[in-house]
Amino acid sequence: MSFRSMRLPPDQILTVAQMRVAEAALIAGGTSVDTLMQRAGRGAAEWVWRIGGGRAVTVLTGPGNNGGDGWVIAETIRQRGGEVRVVAADNPATPAAQNARAAYKGPVLDAAAAVTGEVLVDCLFGSGLTRPLSGDHLALLTRLAASHHKRVAVDLPSGIDADLGMPLNRDLPPFDLTLALGAWKFAHFLMPACAAMGQLRLVDIGVEPLAGAAEVVTRPRLPMPAPDAHKYTRGLLGVIGGAMPGAAQLAATAAQGAGAGYVRLLSETGEAPADLVVDRHPLPEALADSRFAALLIGPGLGRDATARERLDTAAAAQVPLVLDADALVLLGARHLSARTAPLIATPHEGEMIALERAFDCLGSGSKADRARDLARASGMVVVAKGPDTVIAAPDGRLALAARASSWLSTAGTGDVLAGTIASRLACGAEAFEAACQGVWLHGEAAHRCGAAFPAGQLALAIRSAYAACL
Repeated sequence: MSFRSMRLPPDQILTVAQMRVAEAALIAGGTSVDTLMQRAGRGAAEWVWRIGGGRAVTVLTGPGNNGGDGWVIAETIRQRGGEVRVVAADNPATPAAQNARAAYKGPVLDAAAAVTGEVLVDCLFGSGLTRPLSGDHLALLTRLAASHHKRVAVDLPSGIDADLGMPLNRDLPPFDLTLALGAWKFAHFLMPACAAMGQLRLVDIGVEPLAGAAEVVTRPRLPMPAPDAHKYTRGLLGVIGGAMPGAAQLAATAAQGAGAGYVRLLSETGEAPADLVVDRHPLPEALADSRFAALLIGPGLGRDATARERLDTAAAAQVPLVLDADALVLLGARHLSARTAPLIATPHEGEMIALERAFDCLGSGSKADRARDLARASGMVVVAKGPDTVIAAPDGRLALAARASSWLSTAGTGDVLAGTIASRLACGAEAFEAACQGVWLHGEAAHRCGAAFPAGQLALAIRSAYAACL
């Protein structure tokens, strides 16, 4: 079976502490820990059975409830007639895990046994681990991973900090499939941990929505234009050019495909592409048009005196504004002091650090923590982009996107993202929603492009991604 698709269901992302609250609510409502373990183990066993295809399965169990899930997985597979054995790294230490161990009727191997097989299921430790694996545990996990063709992690690969998305040990083995139990954890979406998790699937155990939880960026449902729509009611977007006009043109092309009714390139210099409307007026004069629904500044802006003047002019306009690239490096708190219109910033890691310094919130913790801190300090919606993208709003809302295509690692793709987000903002979407919509469209366009695409192809593919959401 193929696990190539990265389509993820709309659901919440919980910290370890939030997951404990959610599980406690289930228990308080009458669901026993044993029942939750059965739900998790049997649900995970469905995926293990499918990826195994009847081949030999080895389940590695640890002392806690993640190990208990492993005993349930093993017994479920055994009852179906599958070939399964358990390698017990430790004896079960919780009552529910002990009960699951007692119910298992198949073979159990010592940790020292030489084991080979087709599918390894890692139930050594799940989420909640905050210390590195011991030398013995790491050696056992590494040895078993090397002797099996497919590797499945239950909840998280052992040795991962669930909240930070950081490995707690060096040289942890990679996995082909990771099965989140009950809810997504931050590590499922944050680098570097998520890079070694393979495909992601969610096992439902009945967890209810939790107030304040982060969310997954999912396919938006976008409206068709109204019967009486025209180019201005659908949104006029101004893309402000600069020293490198090609970047702004990329952003404008992407914006044309993402729903805005009218995209105008505000550039006093450079060639005028046949498929873009270019306004050659000085920027203050161009921005006197009251019909602008949103502006974008940054792609190809430059960092000279002219660029600073253009940023000052754009920031002073009380129009929803997307800031990208050079605009983020030049941005200071003074630019935002008098603004009331929404702002979206789209920094990569280097630009993120520059913004944290500008707003005196040089952060620590995970990328999600840092993005949320910056959003609160600046009042901007922050799209902390990269192979893991985090979207944070000043009011505390947080969304994480599925792993991006590694083919996005080419010049110009960030300009395409900025144009896509700005287009959604011009269409009237609230700033946080516009950012989420733009990030999804950008990722979907990359998947549609396949391999080895340039930024220009990505910009054109935004149109088909947008059409898929209507």
